Amino acid sequence: MIFKRKIEPILADQLESKEIIVLTGMRRVGKTTLYKSIFDQIKSDNKVFLDIENPIEQKIFEEKDYNNIWANLKHYGISHEHKAFIFLDEIQAFPEIVKAIKYLYDHYDVKFFLTGSSSYYLKNLFPESLSGRKIVFELFPLDFEEFLIFRNLEPAFPFELLDKEHGKNEIHYEKTQKYYDEYLEYGGFPQVVLAENYEQKKLYLNDIFKSYFEKDVQSIADFRDINAFRDLLLLLLQRVGAKLDISKLSSEIGVSRETIYSYLAFLQGTYFIYLVPPFSRNVDREVSGAKKIYICDNGIANQFSKVNEGGLFENAIFLNLKKYGEIRYYQRRSGGEIDFILPDRKAAIEVKLSGSDAELKKLSSLSKALSLKEYYIVSKEFIDKNRFIPAVNL
Repeated sequence: MIFKRKIEPILADQLESKEIIVLTGMRRVGKTTLYKSIFDQIKSDNKVFLDIENPIEQKIFEEKDYNNIWANLKHYGISHEHKAFIFLDEIQAFPEIVKAIKYLYDHYDVKFFLTGSSSYYLKNLFPESLSGRKIVFELFPLDFEEFLIFRNLEPAFPFELLDKEHGKNEIHYEKTQKYYDEYLEYGGFPQVVLAENYEQKKLYLNDIFKSYFEKDVQSIADFRDINAFRDLLLLLLQRVGAKLDISKLSSEIGVSRETIYSYLAFLQGTYFIYLVPPFSRNVDREVSGAKKIYICDNGIANQFSKVNEGGLFENAIFLNLKKYGEIRYYQRRSGGEIDFILPDRKAAIEVKLSGSDAELKKLSSLSKALSLKEYYIVSKEFIDKNRFIPAVNL
């Protein structure tokens, strides 16, 4: 059974647009499955789905005269005489294909849907000549709403934070809390979510991590000391929600600060980590301030490190807040802090396993001082008071 992702209707709306549609994200987040669902919705028979990791299907595009590609596609039932829909999966396996894509896009009525498993690599893969020709979408592991869909539940989550707070109820909380505990521990990779038992989930998580290290790190990155990169990766998994001290990491790993920065850039570009800068009215302070680290998926963080419950919970909340745009954190020198600020919405989010009136009062004071219109405590427990949002509603 194929479960729909929330981004699917957005991608389906692009069927009639001219632009090349690029879907990127980590391996195993469901890009291929999602595209196959979109592919099945196309009424035309002039369509083809190709796996570019397959050398035979790479050969279709290995023509000096790109016009000859149509002769190769004819064997797949594809004609250039009317609009063609061409889906190319895992294009990072064959970088040269981009030139052919550009040529066919410019000279024929063809709609391309592409997937690639690394943002870092795709940035170099697409030259400026494709500017204005493509729209890039990102796919991530399941958020909790999608997790419930994959567990055959039909959640109706409102988008606005205020509606989430007003719409909470204890019956929904009781029905979904056990699922949230599983989500916290094993994360949102679709294959892991659908696994029938916990041992199988762990095996899949091991395989996902191994695949990332072998296919993205070792095959894409050009790091001289792969062991130093591995050591940094394992150290970062232990620091979920913590501010990064680059000098300390440099000393612990035994490499330069510049090398640490290059490793972090790669980990960000391949969707493995997220770095959250501080919130400040001064842009220079925001850029230069120490960043907090979060991991792509709770299952990965939990499987390969000893993250405490509070850390896992904060990581999960971060992953479920990404849909609201930019995220910052705030910390005063005097000690006052806010876990997450959503600048686009002028909202403050404090993350607590429980939560108290005193903590809400403190959050209110800080939020007003920063001219933030909304502020909430997101709690793991159900608290039937204003400005408390249960995590199962997020």
